[in-house]
Amino acid sequence: MSFWDTTIHFFWREESLLVMVMALALALLLLHFHKEERRSITNTLSFFFACLLGQFLSSLIHAMQFDMAATVLHEAFVIGGGIALIRLWGLLVFRIILPFARMTPPRIAEDIFVIMAYIAWGLVRLRYAGLDLGSIVATSAMITAVVAFAMQDTLGNILGGLALQLDNSIQIGDWIKVDDIAGRVVDIRWRSTLVETRNWETVVFPNSQLMKNKFIVLGRRSDQPVQWRRWIWFGVKLDVTQAKVVRAVEDAILQAEINNVAKTPAPNCVLMDIDKGYARYALRYWLADLAADDPTDGAVRWHVYTALERAGIKLAVEEQSVHYVRENEKYEEAVQQRELLRRVKTLRRVELFKQMTDDELHKLASRLKYAPFAKGNVITKQGATAQHWLFVIINGETEVYLEAPNGEKRRLNVLTKGDFFGEMSLMTGAPRMASVIALTDVECYRLDKEAFEEIMQARPSIAEEVTHILVERRAQLDSAMQNLDEESLHKVIHPQHNEVLATIKRFFGL
Repeated sequence: MSFWDTTIHFFWREESLLVMVMALALALLLLHFHKEERRSITNTLSFFFACLLGQFLSSLIHAMQFDMAATVLHEAFVIGGGIALIRLWGLLVFRIILPFARMTPPRIAEDIFVIMAYIAWGLVRLRYAGLDLGSIVATSAMITAVVAFAMQDTLGNILGGLALQLDNSIQIGDWIKVDDIAGRVVDIRWRSTLVETRNWETVVFPNSQLMKNKFIVLGRRSDQPVQWRRWIWFGVKLDVTQAKVVRAVEDAILQAEINNVAKTPAPNCVLMDIDKGYARYALRYWLADLAADDPTDGAVRWHVYTALERAGIKLAVEEQSVHYVRENEKYEEAVQQRELLRRVKTLRRVELFKQMTDDELHKLASRLKYAPFAKGNVITKQGATAQHWLFVIINGETEVYLEAPNGEKRRLNVLTKGDFFGEMSLMTGAPRMASVIALTDVECYRLDKEAFEEIMQARPSIAEEVTHILVERRAQLDSAMQNLDEESLHKVIHPQHNEVLATIKRFFGL
């Protein structure tokens, strides 16, 4: 037999074509359906063909009469080619077939089954090579015992990682807390679990540590979305009733649109303690995005502060004895006068008050209340009947919108510094015709019915002056709602004048 005939006969076997077709088919399927592992697949296929090349080289050595070396090399490369095929089959089964059947075994289970297949394939080839498996197993058992004793910690980590995944104690994507470290699980490996914190740190926990000690899985509850309860603490003086504090805070938070604050369960405010001269409250809400804890806490704190400020409730702090120098009365009076002039100047820009005298404006200015709102606060709610208030915007932007019965919102206008709203409710007691929400942090002056009533009683002719403005504003809103032209708008304004005037007089008892 010639040199090349001997080479081909030793290299090419009956199963060679089937094995090559199998490897190519597996690789093509994986490249098509599992593109994210493209590099791993091409590397495995390259390794397979490298083993084929090694088998061809061993056949050349065999043709050169080096039989022992050729046989050893051939078996080694056959084992390598088989390992490549097992790897491709493992990817196909665990990454494509099982997920398609809606089964998602842990990644460590895939590794174990593939490694067991490697070992089995290696033993089978060694048996075909003529080695006694009994002696191999006996020797391996002795070696395994020695290695296991020397690698107790490593084996504990490996078994811990397997147990963590098989019993679903933690999963990739879970947020966990170990001692004072909290973060998201990004990988569970043979030896360790990787956790990324909010500070862009990656903490490596040995799996055995997680198995031996307790850890907290944040935000996980059976059959519930992932969300985590947070606590916002604040103190209030004891002369304010619990009901008033709870109502002011809960109403503001429930109506506000705050990013990452879950609607269900609803936030709630609870009196937690009375100590050191004040009542200690906690607003509890559920965080929808566990990565945004501090920013969301900050936004909620600001909503709590502005809600308490609007309700006239001051935050309390721990009482301390402090020596200070009192400002003289002249200085305090000057500060008050500057604030009063600022308020009068603001009222002069409001069309509703343009016909008022300086004395009347000063009286109104002294009765204005400072009302801040946090971004996302619903300042007025469509259909509300108990809020007879007028708001004048000092700073910030608000959106006026209509809300349909199906919950759909339609924007009507955006109000900024110097604009006002709520005049119809203040003057007639009518329900709110639209909702107003804070697009940014907003500062307002709020005027209530009682403050305006004194001026109305002193000069009833004001009712006639403001009626025209109210009717025009109402007609503009109707125009936006019904898309009326100018002629139709004029027809609407005229009959409404007497109706609105009569309502104002009746509301203020004129």
